[in-house]
Amino acid sequence: MEYFPITVRLQDQQCIIVGGGEIAHRKLKSLLKAKAKVSLIAFDFSSDVRALAEQYQLPLYQQSFDEQLSERLLDEAYLIVAATDNRELNEQVSFAARKRRIWVNVVDDLELSTFIMPAIIDRSPLLVAVSTGGVSPVLARKIREKIEWLLPTNLGGLLSKLKAYRPRIKKKFPDLKSKRDFSEWYIEQAIADPAAIESDFNVNLENYQALNAGKQKGKVYLVGAGPGDAELLTIKALKVLQTADVVLHDALVSEQILEQVRRDATLVHVGKRAHNHSVTQDETNRLLVQYAQQGLSVVRLKGGDPFIFGRGGEELEVLVSAGINYEVVPGITAASGCASYAGIPLTHRDYAQTVMFITAHCANSIDKLNWQSLAREKQTVAIYMGLLRNETLVSNLIEHGRDGATPIAIIENGTLPEQRVVIGTLRQLSELVEQHQVVSPALILIGEVTGLAEKLDWFQHSTLLRGNSEVSQNDEDLVLRKVS
Repeated sequence: MEYFPITVRLQDQQCIIVGGGEIAHRKLKSLLKAKAKVSLIAFDFSSDVRALAEQYQLPLYQQSFDEQLSERLLDEAYLIVAATDNRELNEQVSFAARKRRIWVNVVDDLELSTFIMPAIIDRSPLLVAVSTGGVSPVLARKIREKIEWLLPTNLGGLLSKLKAYRPRIKKKFPDLKSKRDFSEWYIEQAIADPAAIESDFNVNLENYQALNAGKQKGKVYLVGAGPGDAELLTIKALKVLQTADVVLHDALVSEQILEQVRRDATLVHVGKRAHNHSVTQDETNRLLVQYAQQGLSVVRLKGGDPFIFGRGGEELEVLVSAGINYEVVPGITAASGCASYAGIPLTHRDYAQTVMFITAHCANSIDKLNWQSLAREKQTVAIYMGLLRNETLVSNLIEHGRDGATPIAIIENGTLPEQRVVIGTLRQLSELVEQHQVVSPALILIGEVTGLAEKLDWFQHSTLLRGNSEVSQNDEDLVLRKVS
């Protein structure tokens, strides 16, 4: 982050604009809207600038920006804007401002500026600023236009009402959570129905209390975070994350997604990795119940989809037994997300009519698999958590009839910028894992559809890799090497 976003109170602050043309006029309007005291310096001023100067009784200095003048004005200035197309003059203004540690903005020149002016959405007292770090003001304006369209027009009135309500909310609700719960409810009501803004505080309070009378306070949201890319979160998942009090998250939930959680929420890491269960499932279950019984909004955030190898069903059974209210927010499962970002369709009329999801996380899961069914041709098999038992997978599939030349793909860090896709054949799987040092999280896809990876690859960050040579052993050798 090159620029730190802050809002500055400019009311009655002395500000200077060097320039008198169209750009100076735009900057002048912005500063006047913030109630700043503005002086302008230029050889010539446009009629628009002169009209504003006359209306607000602003001093105009029709002369060059020289050191003598700068000494007199800059000593009292809070900030200065250089709005000219003269590079030499802009450098002079920038130097004079920096010398006195005064904020300076040189229009369209980041090198000479110490601050930039963002595109602003004004719903006073609400302000939304959009900045591209000065790289593209046009893009900032385009984004502003989209946000303008999304935001309700009554937000200014809502904020004024919240300001008036604040002492009464503070008096009525003793703790931070109850204050926030009422405020969130009232804001949602007011946005949906502008008439709620005009309602008396006591009327809104009675409506809120009636709605929540006898209602169970705590609630757990079982949320699928998807395969990694934060943009693959569902809208509902994002909404829940931004209202949660506590988030219990897995190890595979990406930092991109955790950044979407409300800033003051409590993050609890309950992730598990192979051979490293720092938090047991029983402890996770206990925490879910404990936080919910405290009346909190709790999110159990899982990579992928919570009902596909995510123990979501087990956790819900615990919540039901404890009488905890809950809701499930599905997510894009790893097989679908990772395959899509690797350019591999899970089904295809010519290559795969069925898809099977399996997990190879532990020995008993391997033992219970129907290998004969898994080994069928023209079928895609998506293997979760299969890296550590890849040799067992290969030997069993080949033993039960799957061709060792069947195309496969290993997708590491799927959907993320560091995604790697390793392609080869079934008999190469173990060699490929070792050769490319594949690490978790990784998904293994087996089936004819993976042969389309090179042709259909579209994700610009993806690295496509393949083995250097075929494995020397034949299928019979691999069967003899079965892992017990």
